[in-house]
Amino acid sequence: MSTIAENRRARFEYHIEERFEAGVVLAGWEIKAIRAGQVQLTDGYVVIRDGELYLIGCRINALRSASTHVQPEPDRTKKLLMHKAEIRRLVGKVEQRGYTLVPLNLHYKGGRVKVEIALAKGKAAHDKRETEKRRDWNREKGRLMRHKVSSKPKA
Repeated sequence: MSTIAENRRARFEYHIEERFEAGVVLAGWEIKAIRAGQVQLTDGYVVIRDGELYLIGCRINALRSASTHVQPEPDRTKKLLMHKAEIRRLVGKVEQRGYTLVPLNLHYKGGRVKVEIALAKGKAAHDKRETEKRRDWNREKGRLMRHKVSSKPKA
């Protein structure tokens, strides 16, 4: 499984509860652009319409060499493919408990492009500050440990 694009902001903005994998319906020019790395997932989110999942806000920039007869639309809504039973389960959780669906990453699996989506709850401002403090402390701790190891006298 090789990662194409990752939504690192999702882990900062949300508490991740469950993860799911879904297929993505893409056009030919989108596949070519994804292989060239022209995809951005940070503003993406998943909505449920008529019992189907759609990925919104995933930006795929067309290559300059895209066909002349195709009008590429970078922010096109993409349909996600999952089993009906899984979708029904997600619908129940999203409607009842105030969860939201966010894309975590885009990856290849068996030659196909898949998206990992998460059932998540939004973090409050104080939770985000706590996450930042923890990240800064871990960074500082690593810096101190490297400094301590490098400053030991040689025997």
